[in-house]
Amino acid sequence: MPAITEPLRIAVLVGSTREGRFAPVVTKWLSGHLGQRDDMRADVVDLAETPLPTVFPAFGQQPPPGTEEALALVTPRLAAADAFVLVTPEYNHSYPASLKNAIDWHNEQWHGKPIGFVSYGGLSGGLRAVEHLRLVMAELNAMTIRNTVSFHDAWSRFDADGSVKDPAADTAAKALLDQLAWWAHALRDARSVRPYAA
Repeated sequence: MPAITEPLRIAVLVGSTREGRFAPVVTKWLSGHLGQRDDMRADVVDLAETPLPTVFPAFGQQPPPGTEEALALVTPRLAAADAFVLVTPEYNHSYPASLKNAIDWHNEQWHGKPIGFVSYGGLSGGLRAVEHLRLVMAELNAMTIRNTVSFHDAWSRFDADGSVKDPAADTAAKALLDQLAWWAHALRDARSVRPYAA
């Protein structure tokens, strides 16, 4: 069976929903890199614009009203993705509750797909959030790639137009997306031959 050659569908999940968040600056920069690639098509899933319920039903119980409608704005987009990039800040040495909530409302949508990370924060640059996310996504049968982009003291790393001041960040973004593309192609080809065995 020939390999699929259509562009990879990359879901960019924006994890922060706080008022005054810095996430849109980082996401816009990342989207610029994705937009330059012929092999990828980005779908930005902003959890501030597509909020999910925060109350999970007890086992055997019906979900809260509005759950189905809220999930319909997110779930099909995650299911259609060939790969993901999670844009996350670091809150209290971990990642935002809104991101964990979005992860937990889904399961098979993550299976057998690669995930890259772009993190930001203070001195740690969000790396502790990424390390926690690696453990969670392994439990959901996803493949996290090695390369990340991390913005330490993020608010000083971008100019007024949202461009990064240090070109090394652009180099890191290319390396991340190249690695994500390799895994996304490999795993998409594998899933086209046989379903992922969770």
